[in-house]
Amino acid sequence: MSAIPPLSLDQHLCYSLYSASLAIGRAYKPVLDAMGITYPQYLVLSVLWEKDNLPVGMIADRLLLESSTLTPLLKRLEAAGMVQRTRNPEDERQVLIQLTGQGRALREQSVCLAQTMLETSGLSMQQIGALNDQVRALRDSVATALNER
Repeated sequence: MSAIPPLSLDQHLCYSLYSASLAIGRAYKPVLDAMGITYPQYLVLSVLWEKDNLPVGMIADRLLLESSTLTPLLKRLEAAGMVQRTRNPEDERQVLIQLTGQGRALREQSVCLAQTMLETSGLSMQQIGALNDQVRALRDSVATALNER
């Protein structure tokens, strides 16, 4: 393997992904503020919009987070009336997270985030889709390599 010369900050893929994520977060912030949620809360709600009534561990796995990181966020969502936390009657050790009516209703408001991405990025839906496919493939490749170690 040949030696890689030192890279400038903008040549680092990790920095490009990180700074793009920050820029997207800034673009989404006014919409999320109007919804009364943060970006991490939006991600949790997105998981539950796909499949409701999940154990905390499954949500954490889907978001690549530790359950201990997710718990305070879930407590805030519960206090805001967007989710309900209950013990799994089949396994008391598990806490299940279920959307409330208020949490389900936010899904309709969240669709404008895609429009925000189109307007702020200057990319087409096809370009965004292709870029998203590439980034997910990168994420999955890195995760697979790390799991094989």
